Amino acid sequence: MGESTVNTQESRTATPSPTPDETARPATDERTGLQRLRSPRRPRIWFEILLIAVSYYTYSLIRNAVPEQKAKALSNADWIWRTEQTLGIAVERSVNHAVDSVTWLIIGMNYYYATLHFIVTIGVLVWLFRSHPGRYAAARLALFSTTLVALLGYYLYPLAPPRLMTGQDFIDTVVHHETWGSMASGNLKNMSNQYAAMPSMHIGWSLWCGLIIFALAKAPWARVLGLLYPVATLVVIVATANHFWLDAVGGMICLAFGFTASYLWYGSLPHRLPRRVDPRRTGRLSATRRPARSG
Repeated sequence: MGESTVNTQESRTATPSPTPDETARPATDERTGLQRLRSPRRPRIWFEILLIAVSYYTYSLIRNAVPEQKAKALSNADWIWRTEQTLGIAVERSVNHAVDSVTWLIIGMNYYYATLHFIVTIGVLVWLFRSHPGRYAAARLALFSTTLVALLGYYLYPLAPPRLMTGQDFIDTVVHHETWGSMASGNLKNMSNQYAAMPSMHIGWSLWCGLIIFALAKAPWARVLGLLYPVATLVVIVATANHFWLDAVGGMICLAFGFTASYLWYGSLPHRLPRRVDPRRTGRLSATRRPARSG
């Protein structure tokens, strides 16, 4: 009777020893290759620089390779302008003329249009890479997906910017003030597709920057600047007659697609992912907790 009791207690407390197969099996065997690809990982600087350089080169090549359908682009611009007049939001010409009358302001906007589009976007990518590596890949995917779908817009809906419309009295502020303010005007106009105004990637990229900064920055002033940046960009693209209001709507739709693609791939929006990637998650048993062995 006593022996039976001892045996029963030992059977309750004894931990079965792992089999050789269990000991050798990595803790991450249950994760498929696709699941590993969809898990955030620490970005590599050389890969990211190469990826961004190749992606932007490809984007520029495809964007500028889209046939410049001048007649169709001008016809679409007339339709956009009439539609905005019907909706009562056709104020682009008034803004264009009002800002152009303030020389220092419009020259500043010309340079804003030509430079900050790239500088701020790259700056946010670098900040994410250094301070939020766990969120970097998801945010980058949102940006790249936004840009990719924009290329379809350029191909399917050629659109002339307001400054190229005939008979509407828009001012090309770069030409008027003889400033280096846009690759779509002046001496650099042959380097860029003149009829790729829809959607506006100035809005798509600036809104991406603004939302990322607002969601992740700690300083209140930085979050406010994040929200103001796409608003200022919207004023600039209209004041310089490079875009209609509705081009900005197109950019927002592309950005919504970009964040949706990122969410579907990573299962979360970028700001909800862990800030840093756990370096111990290497898929090796040595980096995970081993099962306890019996004495």
